[in-house]
Amino acid sequence: MDRREMTETQGDVADLAEPLFELDRKARDVLHPHHRTPLVRGLRVIGEAGDQPQLRLLCAGVALVGLMRGDAKMVRAGARMLLAHEVATAAKSAVKASVDRWRPRSSADGKDHRPQPGGQPAKELSSFPSGHSAGALAVAAAFAAEYPQHRTAALGAAGAIGAIQVPTCAHYPSDVLAGWTVGGVAAALVNRLFGRRGT
Repeated sequence: MDRREMTETQGDVADLAEPLFELDRKARDVLHPHHRTPLVRGLRVIGEAGDQPQLRLLCAGVALVGLMRGDAKMVRAGARMLLAHEVATAAKSAVKASVDRWRPRSSADGKDHRPQPGGQPAKELSSFPSGHSAGALAVAAAFAAEYPQHRTAALGAAGAIGAIQVPTCAHYPSDVLAGWTVGGVAAALVNRLFGRRGT
């Protein structure tokens, strides 16, 4: 594919995604005036459960408890969760390194809300995709592969962590959707490697 064809393809993708980007803009315009209220600040604290240190600690904690109990399944779950998290983190970091997008909290003054080719290291330009959403879903789906009886609760918690990123103006809805996609693919790859052992 030559440069002209690549540019045309990028333009076609952008055209298809425009309704989603318009939804992003509307969500930002509605939520931005409220993103520093006490309620939203409380949501932000809950949403931080999806940050990398917290998720790594959770994965290690599951494995450690499994070791202490002599529970091989729990140890395996912790290892599976950690590997899924690291795969998701690497994937989302690769995307962030090639895409610039202002976070909603920083774009309400007229900055473009659409993703652009780039790779600026500034945190406020790294909205796409949502790393919290990717990591949380990867960990939850990996856990659910070992403990399918807790699948709904695990995925529900991951979904809530992702959804919280929108009212806090850390991410647009499309960032969260992209993060969930990254996390789901990461977990699927790791679960394929480990095999589905849950009963």
